[in-house]
Amino acid sequence: MLYKVKLKNADDHVVLDANVYEWLTSDPYLTKMDFINNLRKHSSGCAVFQKTWKKADGSYKTETIYLHKLVAEKYLADSKSKKANLVGAKNGNKLDCRLENILYRSRAVASRKRKTSSKTGYTGVYKENKRFRAVISKDGKSMHLGMFDTPEEAALAYNKKSKELFGDDGKLNVIKKSVGELQDA
Repeated sequence: MLYKVKLKNADDHVVLDANVYEWLTSDPYLTKMDFINNLRKHSSGCAVFQKTWKKADGSYKTETIYLHKLVAEKYLADSKSKKANLVGAKNGNKLDCRLENILYRSRAVASRKRKTSSKTGYTGVYKENKRFRAVISKDGKSMHLGMFDTPEEAALAYNKKSKELFGDDGKLNVIKKSVGELQDA
């Protein structure tokens, strides 16, 4: 069974496994702060609990708890390693906090999975004059993959090389429109 929890500051929902929801709503510390009912969408796209507490000395302390990290630390601690120590979402949806979707990964993998900042909308694709260049990096070295007539063709070339170099840990562009007879490699 899955639970959908509405976020306080957005129309979005977090998806949780039943056992995770049960823990979040029964743990004494989390229930004291009404954790489950105070989840918000962070600017990073993650669900967070954020509360400001007044300390004994009159100053304030802001506590921020990232839901996906909290869940990973509780249920997936055995898969954390010195290298794979950042929590991410397999499907890219940071609000999908089901155990099957959360994993520990390395900084390099997390970096590859980040949203692109390319104006073309595709990772590794850049417009040069009237054509599109496909580029990928490995071990700090940039590899030119070719010049293409459309950004989609360049994105497919990037996807093919990403699979070759990184396997399942590589980033794949989602091609926005079909281009003739092109196939995702």
